[in-house]
Amino acid sequence: MPSIILDGKALAQQSEAEFAQRVSKLKASNQDRPPILATILVGADPASATYVRMKQNACKRVGMDSVAVELPASTTTEQLLAKINELNANPDCHGILLQHPVPEQIDERLCFDAIELRKDVDGVTCLGFGRMAMTESAYGSATPQGIIRLLSAYDIALEGKHAVVVGRSPILGKPMAMMLLNENATVTICHSRTRNLPELVKQADIVVGAVGKPEFIQGEWIKDNAVVVDAGFHPGGLGDTELSAITDRASAYTPVPGGVGPMTINTLIMQTLEAAEAAQSTGR
Repeated sequence: MPSIILDGKALAQQSEAEFAQRVSKLKASNQDRPPILATILVGADPASATYVRMKQNACKRVGMDSVAVELPASTTTEQLLAKINELNANPDCHGILLQHPVPEQIDERLCFDAIELRKDVDGVTCLGFGRMAMTESAYGSATPQGIIRLLSAYDIALEGKHAVVVGRSPILGKPMAMMLLNENATVTICHSRTRNLPELVKQADIVVGAVGKPEFIQGEWIKDNAVVVDAGFHPGGLGDTELSAITDRASAYTPVPGGVGPMTINTLIMQTLEAAEAAQSTGR
């Protein structure tokens, strides 16, 4: 039986059509004011600038607005905190995205955690992570939340399955593991220094590659009929997994590109829309 390709690009496009309808409805009952996402870019890193532009374009496609906050590379922690607090206090701003990474002189974690929970639409705060892990209301970190949405859209069963997450970053590997656990999967968290990593990956019904190294996870490590989710993207169109070796053995897999990436941005837009809807319903 051929592998199922988990097409994040197609799902994101379908979702945008729904989001556009919700945005229109929200504007019609809110004096034509759209949801607004504020993007903060510190410095002039070309890759970061491209990612921010992609997110701004996604806002436009569904009828939302974005506010681009561009700060010089010399920005201090205090200056960045002041800008975040300004956006926190702005009732017209519904979501705040601080593009990672920031220059090394800035305390990134302190700045992430300064974002108010109700505007943490990228799911980067410690408070949001903790609430998500405890199944309380919070916006999930955008990439793992996008992965959960993608798996759900293709009816990939998670309950009772053994999921191995290779990676432990605070905005991908760790929240991914908690989300899978919340879906009643049994979760093993691994990383680049894990001993006997091939043997652990071979046990997995679901493998999530989130280690940040091109084709680090070898195809021969993955058992037949496993579900493979590759959250990496590297030059040459490579992911974190040797996908070319498993496309005819996996039961389902995410392509690179076109799998996880589009769902990350789509989830950010979805959660900004949800924040705007919540703000309207509460009058905040």
